Formats: sequence, C-alpha cells, structure tokens
Amino acid sequence: MKRILLVEDDLSLIKGLSFAVKKQEYDLDIARTSCEASAIWSDGKYDLVVLDVSLPDGSGFDICKKIRQTSKVPIIFLTAADEETNIIMGLDIGGDDYITKPFKLAVFMSRINALLRRSNNFMQTDLELCSNGIRIQLLKGEVCKKDERLELTAGEYKLLRLFMENPDMVLSSEQILSRLWDCSENYVDNNTLTVYIRRLRTKIEDDPSTPKRIITVRRMGYKWNSVD
Repeated sequence: MKRILLVEDDLSLIKGLSFAVKKQEYDLDIARTSCEASAIWSDGKYDLVVLDVSLPDGSGFDICKKIRQTSKVPIIFLTAADEETNIIMGLDIGGDDYITKPFKLAVFMSRINALLRRSNNFMQTDLELCSNGIRIQLLKGEVCKKDERLELTAGEYKLLRLFMENPDMVLSSEQILSRLWDCSENYVDNNTLTVYIRRLRTKIEDDPSTPKRIITVRRMGYKWNSVD
C-alpha cells in the first residue's frame, strides 16, 4: 500500500483529502504543523508528500528543503497563493507539482496518481531493467531469465545491459565497442564482439541458433528485441 504524508492545517480540507486518498486505498498520515511533520517524517517512509505552503509554525517550503536533503520522494505543494514567484520557488527547491486552492478532489487525485506512476517508473528504471523475459537487477549486478539466475562474465553483463538500455535500436559494432570498452576499444575487434554475442545468446536465448532477443541486422549491426 502506498503511503502518503499530508501536511495541512485546514480541518475541512483535511477531511475531504483524507476521504479521497483513502478511497484510492492509499495509507495516509496527517500533520497539521511543521513540528508534527518533522516528527512523522523521521519515523516513517513515504511514497509521496503533500505540503501546504502556509502552516501555523512555518512554511511547507522549509519542510521541502529538509526532505530533499535525504529523499527524492515526490512532493506536491498546496497553497492559496497563485503568484508566479511562489510557484517557481516551490519547484526550484525540489517540488514536483503545485496545486492552487481551491481545487477539485478529482484533479488532486489525478495529480497524485500521475506522480506515483512516474515515481514507480523512475525507480524501476533506476534499479532494474526488464524486457522479453530477461531482468537485470542493477544494484546487485544480477541477471535472471524467467526467475532463473544467469551466470554472466563482466563483458557479457555489460553487453546485455547496453542492449537492454537501448531496446529496438540498431547498434553498429563500432557503437557497441566504443560504449563497452572505451579507451581499450583498440584491443577489441569485431571478431571478439561476435564471440561475446554468441556466448551471450547461449545463455539468454531459448534457441541460440534462432535468436529472438539479440537480433542481427544485416550490414548494420545488432538490436535488442523488446517484444516476446
């Protein structure tokens, strides 16, 4: 369940937002002051934070600055001020979206859902690559084929990662060599690359003799087929 922190002092608005958020089956914690927000934030992890700019004991801008010291969690600002300078300030210090009061609950939830989707996509891209039955866990440097872990050499791993980071894009041999071996590319020729690709295919393809993932594009290079 996604966890959301709402920092808002208006009781009527809290009631409406709480109803809308919980209807989407999100877990919601509420703070009505900067002090409460600081205490709650230090005790838990959240998937999204909603900050009112004007609070009884401070500003949502200050809370945002503190959060950004340790977290990339999505942040939405709520405020009655629609001045351009406030909007720019909120975004410049790390806010991801800005909603001016009054607003419709449906619009508010749409913004929340959009931010959570983008955050999920970013995290997935940042932590793992998944395509055509192959998954690379980037932090661990592990590769799995349909939940079965594969043992790859360092060169095979780098080659597979390059392909999966550029799905359905034809990469020439020169592009691949320059990306993989950088300054050492003079010591690696096309024959060596052909060997790497052949070895990699034996590990990731269902039938290496008829590859479906790493495709040879005649006279052009190779490409990763992202579609199963």
